[in-house]
Amino acid sequence: MNDMTTIQTARLRLRPLSVDEARRIVDARPAPGDRWAEDYPGVGDAASARGFLAGVAERGDPGVYRPYAILLADGGTTVGGIGFHGPPDTDGVVTIGYGLVPGARGHGYASESLRALIARAREAGATAVRGDANLDNLPSQRVMEAAGMAYEGEDERVRNYRVVFPDAP
Repeated sequence: MNDMTTIQTARLRLRPLSVDEARRIVDARPAPGDRWAEDYPGVGDAASARGFLAGVAERGDPGVYRPYAILLADGGTTVGGIGFHGPPDTDGVVTIGYGLVPGARGHGYASESLRALIARAREAGATAVRGDANLDNLPSQRVMEAAGMAYEGEDERVRNYRVVFPDAP
């Protein structure tokens, strides 16, 4: 599956990043027509875009397994990013990350986005999705739990979460 369409949720659109958009995010230079919320792109958005560009240079286009901009469906303002850290590993597991600008937090957008991205991973054939959050980042831990990810353990730095697709190939 190489579905590069925008993912629509009740309140959001998750738009797959292009190479050009990733470069704009790294440079923090919106193109005419880009509607970026205050504080976008954040440090995490730029890091994700850099990783995406490096992966494209090394392995080619990742298809579905790329970063997505999170846009409010009402107005089209970009309020954050969510995406895969790369293609699935040899076991079919993908790792996710996400972030919202401060003004967009607390509205359920992160968990709504994450549920949609988990569904996209499942449709694309992943066997599981994993993520982690710093031990003191309770809001991010709640996001993963609200999206159906189960706690798997922790180390001295992060709590780990995963959702497994039992019917995956």
